[in-house]
Amino acid sequence: RENFDHFSYSYYSDEDISPTTGLSALATARHAVEECHHFIDAFDNKPQNLFFYGGTGVGKTFLTNCVAKELLDKGYSVIYFTAFQLFDILSKGVFEKDSDAIATHQNIFDCDLLVIDDLGTELINSFTSSQLFLCVNERLIRQKSTIISTNLSVERIKESYSERTFSRILDSYTFINLFTEEDIRKQKRTRIISR
Repeated sequence: RENFDHFSYSYYSDEDISPTTGLSALATARHAVEECHHFIDAFDNKPQNLFFYGGTGVGKTFLTNCVAKELLDKGYSVIYFTAFQLFDILSKGVFEKDSDAIATHQNIFDCDLLVIDDLGTELINSFTSSQLFLCVNERLIRQKSTIISTNLSVERIKESYSERTFSRILDSYTFINLFTEEDIRKQKRTRIISR
């Protein structure tokens, strides 16, 4: 159900303006969808990466799933993890030598698209910071595409993870900042209740 056919611009206001870009929430959402289509259309030719950021319930995961579905439909391999799941798998491979985790570890580097959702919800420490760098860097070297989404601000990402990691992301990812006046999940509930 989370695909471009079900994506609605009605949750994004044309009057809610970002002080950073001067664009409305609606214009920003339209630009985000254009970037997603560009990402999908160019997927064969050149590896690209997307970095969605913004508050809770602004459509980051929904758009990520829209992209993932389009690429799955075209026969690409896509792996989706929440940040918590990703670092849990990586820690099992490193510390417990878990064979399933080690096999998954290889797929994390080799799949056509890796999605890391909700970066920053995991316990951030030196291990997760180093493993994020490893994932980002290794996938760049192998020319594989990655999508990261987070509720953290760009400044907070820079503070929470290493300078090296932030530098790689800044240089190699298209940043997309989504925002709405009110959490889309709340807007949906309100619309259902008011019917």
